[in-house]
Amino acid sequence: MMREVRGNILWIVLPAMLAMTLLLVACGGGGDRGEEAVPEGGEVLTGGEGDPDAEEVVFWIPSIFNEVDTESITGIVESFNEENPDIRVTMVRVPGDETDTAKLMTAVRGGVGPDVYLLDRFTVAQRAADGVLQDLGGFMEEGLADQYLEFAWSEVMFDGRPYALPFDTDVRALFYRKDLLEEAGVDPAELDPGNGLITIERLNEIAARVDETDNSGAYTRMGMVPWIDQGWHYTWGFVYGGEFFDPQSCEVTPTHPGVVEGFRFMYDWAEEKDPARVQAFVDTYVPPDNPPSQHPLITGRVAMMVGVDAFISLIDRYAPDLDYGITYIPVPEEGQEPATWSGGWALVIPEGAEQPEAAYRFMEYMAGEEGQRVYVRETQHLPTLERLLDEDEIYAESHIFLKELLPISNNRPPLPVGAQYWDELTAAQEAVTLNRQHPEAALESVANRVQPRLEQFCPLEVG
Repeated sequence: MMREVRGNILWIVLPAMLAMTLLLVACGGGGDRGEEAVPEGGEVLTGGEGDPDAEEVVFWIPSIFNEVDTESITGIVESFNEENPDIRVTMVRVPGDETDTAKLMTAVRGGVGPDVYLLDRFTVAQRAADGVLQDLGGFMEEGLADQYLEFAWSEVMFDGRPYALPFDTDVRALFYRKDLLEEAGVDPAELDPGNGLITIERLNEIAARVDETDNSGAYTRMGMVPWIDQGWHYTWGFVYGGEFFDPQSCEVTPTHPGVVEGFRFMYDWAEEKDPARVQAFVDTYVPPDNPPSQHPLITGRVAMMVGVDAFISLIDRYAPDLDYGITYIPVPEEGQEPATWSGGWALVIPEGAEQPEAAYRFMEYMAGEEGQRVYVRETQHLPTLERLLDEDEIYAESHIFLKELLPISNNRPPLPVGAQYWDELTAAQEAVTLNRQHPEAALESVANRVQPRLEQFCPLEVG
């Protein structure tokens, strides 16, 4: 009797299972992952609706991108969807920044990650070492690397393998308000790049003439705060001739004399201005998540700052009549060559992606000519595809000067500890600008924290 009951159950269950399987197969061409595609704090920006039979590619973009950049990327996604009806890219904004990829890491390890993620390119090696990214070598055509800027391609490599496609890049320079300098009795023509580079000593003199305080002694306007916006540790380290990694010894080198001098410059500037009063000014006029329209250069709270080329697009949107200029970052000694550095973002396929082939097709579009050309024109970022550097019509007039700095630009070492190194340098910079630690001690701590983790990857092939 027992054998007969089991047989009857099987005859009932098997057809039901078969029907369910056929239903899943019928829906398997694409499907809508719904809430699974949107983590806590996330927001669908485009692509959430479309052909249910299309393959759905979930694309996450971190929330650090400003309104202009986000709108441009949204347009690229929508153009791709229109031109590729068999694929539907759903673009989701998630909390995150240059090194904060907590949402990505958690999702990938939970099996619910996106198909594509826009990642700060210098961190690709670390995320690949963490086992979060797929090796893209099997997708790539021969000779693809030769189409991209050499430094940008080096940043998508780890252990001799490619893990990303480069998207954009940028260059840093000194932005200055001509009207505020004139008010302070400084001829802005002195900063015109045609007149060469000014020294840091002269920068300090100009900035001091702009500084204003209220009756309590609090700063209400400052000529410059060297460490806001793009005034990072790498910026001033490179300006002072610093090196951040020694490939021969496989060591991070935050204690390189040039890096120390860059931090010494920031320490001395803060000490001269009073670190507590400078920090109060920053907290008031440069708070976290400050909207672009309230940027201190736009509102006139600072007269000079190190910025990135994409800042041009923010000025165009929020202050189109601003009287400003762009020039070289000042140098320590008269006669020195200019220094700057470049970064940028890259597209990656996380481990566990449900649609890797369709994801790569989208990546080829966004990181290819179509996507990069649109992004350069609309945001004033720079391309990583070499051939687009010759298309002058996609660059604003003020952008040309920055594009011409690319050949002399430095980049951050693409290390499997790159994100950690950045975060430790940032913490050291904060301690130095608050005068809580001297540069030597702060940077020694950076080496002591980062080097032990790096050693597990040595010897290391970089780029």
